[in-house]
Amino acid sequence: MAVIGFISLGCAKNQVDCERMMYRVQEAGYTVSGEIVGCDVVVINTCGFIDSAKSEAIDHILMAGALKAEGKIGKILVTGCLAQRYQEEITREMPEVDGILGTGSYTEIVPAIGALLEEKTVSQFDSIDAPEQESWRILTTPEHYAYIKIAEGCDNRCSYCVIPSLRGKYRSRQMDDVLYEARMLAASGAKELIVVAQDTSRYGTDLPGHKRLLPELLRQLAKIDGIHWIRVHYVYPDEIDDEFIRVMAEEPKIVKYLDIPIQHCNDHILELMNRRGNGAFLRELFHKLREGIPGLVIRTSLITGLPGEGEAEFQELMDFLRELRLERVGAFPFSPEEGTKAAEMEHVDEDVAMERAQSVELLQSQIMDEYNASMIGKTLEVLVDGFDQEYEQFYGRTYADSPEIDGRVWIAAQEPLREGDFVQVYIEGTQDGDLLGYLAEEDSP
Repeated sequence: MAVIGFISLGCAKNQVDCERMMYRVQEAGYTVSGEIVGCDVVVINTCGFIDSAKSEAIDHILMAGALKAEGKIGKILVTGCLAQRYQEEITREMPEVDGILGTGSYTEIVPAIGALLEEKTVSQFDSIDAPEQESWRILTTPEHYAYIKIAEGCDNRCSYCVIPSLRGKYRSRQMDDVLYEARMLAASGAKELIVVAQDTSRYGTDLPGHKRLLPELLRQLAKIDGIHWIRVHYVYPDEIDDEFIRVMAEEPKIVKYLDIPIQHCNDHILELMNRRGNGAFLRELFHKLREGIPGLVIRTSLITGLPGEGEAEFQELMDFLRELRLERVGAFPFSPEEGTKAAEMEHVDEDVAMERAQSVELLQSQIMDEYNASMIGKTLEVLVDGFDQEYEQFYGRTYADSPEIDGRVWIAAQEPLREGDFVQVYIEGTQDGDLLGYLAEEDSP
C-alpha cells in the first residue's frame, strides 16, 4: 500500500485538521508517515493567514517540488488555508503541485489521494460553511497533551482578517461530540486539554437556543477522569461574562491562564478594526478578571502599524502594557491582506510597523522578567515535557505556560523524570525568559 507523508503548518486548529486527515488515510489502509522522503504522496496542510505564513507554506511546497524533481517523492497535494485562498494561483504558477483541496474538502482526503495515485488531477473546493464532520485523529502532539477544537469558522469580521473567507461562518461542534473526544483523549494518555477555535468564547451561540455554552462545556470537561489541566485559548473580550469568570475561578482543573486577543487598545483603531469594545472596556475587563480569578496569567496578541496608528496611538498601546502588566504578549507588524477592508486603508510604513513590534517585545520582555523573578522562592506544579539532549536536563511547563509559545521550566533532578508527569519544582532562578529549579523533595544539586 502507498505511503502518505504529511506536513502541517500554521495554528493548532490547522494541526487538528491534519490529524483528522491522517486518521482517515490510515483507516483507508495507507501507511502514514511524518517523513516525506520516499512517500508516494506528500500532503502539505498550509496556513495562508498573513505574509509570513504564506511564505512558509510556499517554501515547503517548493522544497517538496525539488524532492519530486529528484524522484525522492511522488505526488504533491496541497490542503488548508493557502489552497483555499490561492487556488487559481497555485494551479497556474506551481506546476509541481498535483492536487488541491480547499478547507471545506479535507474530509475528501482519501478519494483525493486515490485519484492522484491513478494519475488523475485533483481540485476540490466544497462549502466552507458545512457542518464539521466528526472523526478521530492521529495525535501529533506528545501523548500527555492534546488540542481539542470546539468550533470552526468565525463571524467576527475584523477588518484586517481573512479567516471568515477561508474558514466560513462560525459552527460549533455538538457538546456530546466534544466530550466524547475529550474522554477518548484522556483514555489515550492526555493529561492536558487545550481548548481551541477561532473564537472559543462564542461556542454554542450558533446552536439552538443561541447560548454561550463555553462555561458549561468547561465544567463538563473538568469531570473527566485523567484530565489534570484544561487550558482555554482565543477568548474574545466582548464575550467574557460573569459565569465564565466563576467557572475559571471555581474549577481547579481549569488553569488560571487565558489567551485573550485584543490587537490594540486605542478606541479609534479598535473601531477601524471592527472590534467591539474600547480601551476603557479592556482595562475594566482585565481588572475584573484579575479580581475574580486569583493568580490569573493573561496572554494577548497585538498588531502594530495598523491603519490609524500614529505615534500617539502607539504610545497609548505602550502605556497600556505598562499599566496592565500582561504576562504574555505577542506583537506582530500589520500585514495588509488583499480582500480585507484594512488593506485598502492608509497604514503605517512596514519598517515602522516592525520597529514598533520590536519595541513592544522589548517592553514585554522586561515585564516577563519581573513576573519570572516573582516566582523565585516558590514551589510550582510543573508538567514534564521532555529531556533536552544538548543541555542534558529535563524541562516542563507551569500553568502559566502554553506549549510552543510560552516559556519553560528547566528542572534539575537526581533521578530521571517521566514525560507527562506532574512534579513539584522549587524555583531558584531565571534565565532568558525561562525558570530554573529543582525537585522540591530533593536537595539543591
